Amino acid sequence: MGSVKEYFSSLGSGVVSLLKGMQVTGKEFITPKITECYPENRQEHQWPERFRAVLRFTEDGGRHKCIACGSCERACPNGTITLTSKMEEGEGGAKRKVLDKYSYDLGSCTFCQLCVTSCPTGAIYFSNDFEQAVFTRGKLVKELNAGLEPPLPPKRPAAAPKPAAAAAPAVKVDIDMAAIEAQAKAKAGGDPEKEAKLREALIKAATLKAQREAAKAASEGATPTNENK
Repeated sequence: MGSVKEYFSSLGSGVVSLLKGMQVTGKEFITPKITECYPENRQEHQWPERFRAVLRFTEDGGRHKCIACGSCERACPNGTITLTSKMEEGEGGAKRKVLDKYSYDLGSCTFCQLCVTSCPTGAIYFSNDFEQAVFTRGKLVKELNAGLEPPLPPKRPAAAPKPAAAAAPAVKVDIDMAAIEAQAKAKAGGDPEKEAKLREALIKAATLKAQREAAKAASEGATPTNENK
């Protein structure tokens, strides 16, 4: 007896489900149809901005903004993006990493936009140009940086000129030339060449000693004295 009740109960629920489905079908059957006249309306039709069709580079005066950081390549869940970089020498001999080739496989793209949201410089975006039909899968692999130059290196701020060191005030010193001449003659033993060399050395030594004493006296606020007099 229980099995009969279960049979008719399941039969009734099936009939109700069938009627609900037929109601939806009947409603769509009498709803007015909307036909898109594509491709005749290609020029005037406005495609939604949120529609994702193909990945492209953001251009800035013939240059792209990609810094080859690899964030988009790492964020892509199925390996759609492959990029290679190289090192080039900039101004001042400094080397920097620049993009060499940016490959994008439209045939394996799931349009998840994780690459766009992970890009730190806004270098890529999805356009709504959906007309990408080709005859071979190889043509779906696109090089996005083709024909574009890398971004310009950031300008370094000019170094502030170092303040010129204040010139030390000239210190006037007096040396006893008579004593130097006598000392040079006594040590030269009548040799004029040796006497000239000794005189020059004695003058330098006396001048340096007098300058040190004058500078020390000036720093201590005392009046310099000359012991050579």
